[in-house]
Amino acid sequence: MNELILFFANLSNPQKLIWILSCLLIFWVLEGLYPLRKVQYNKWEHALLNFVFLGFTIIINVLFGIITVGVFSWLEESKFGLLNWFVFPTWVELIISILILDFIAQYVVHFLLHKISFMWRFHMVHHSDTDLDVTSGTRHHPGDFIIREFFALIAVVIAGLPFAYYIIYRLITIFCTYFSHANIRLPLWLDKGISMLFISPNMHKFHHHFERPWTDSNFGNIFSIWDRFFGTFVYEDTSKIVYGLDVLKDKDSNDIFYQLNLPFNKKIKTDY
Repeated sequence: MNELILFFANLSNPQKLIWILSCLLIFWVLEGLYPLRKVQYNKWEHALLNFVFLGFTIIINVLFGIITVGVFSWLEESKFGLLNWFVFPTWVELIISILILDFIAQYVVHFLLHKISFMWRFHMVHHSDTDLDVTSGTRHHPGDFIIREFFALIAVVIAGLPFAYYIIYRLITIFCTYFSHANIRLPLWLDKGISMLFISPNMHKFHHHFERPWTDSNFGNIFSIWDRFFGTFVYEDTSKIVYGLDVLKDKDSNDIFYQLNLPFNKKIKTDY
């Protein structure tokens, strides 16, 4: 187990990029073989805009890497955080780490991105996608992603995480993000079975419905237990889902300049 942890701690940036591209490719292929909805849009044109946002995300990750290194160095010296105060087997520590990160850096921040006005304006870019597929998982305004990164660091400090655990969590998150956004059809019994503990493709699609209350549901990324516990879990008929947002025009979904300016466009009124 320790050798496996050490392997992830020493992953290079090219290896991490290969993981991102591999996850994208796998679900891109599966979308073509087992689509939830028949594709009626230019898939490459749609992907191009979302990959632009992926580029912003990679740049922000590099910049935050400097801060992250400082945080992990401080944790190592100070021995602050839950995992430094209590002794558990390595596998238990890893599970606790992933649970804490998924709750704070995914569920909590995602809930707040929907409930706090200025945060929602950045997050609207993610919801403005009217043709949901695997590349939609990369579609985050830089402001949205920066907010998420700050919450991730808060979770790291609270848990007192070793760096390797954080890397493992990030790799799992990437897989789960692309899995849940992918336009894939699973047998209903399998999708519902997955949703008992994890976020399934069908489950996350309701979150991308164009109007509330479904838009304000299913906030999790890895585990569905948070949504179930806090009463934000929804599972209905996916044929009823309409992607996008009711306050935005569908024609602007793939306009990069419109999307980047969306958080600052005061003509767009929201209820938050």
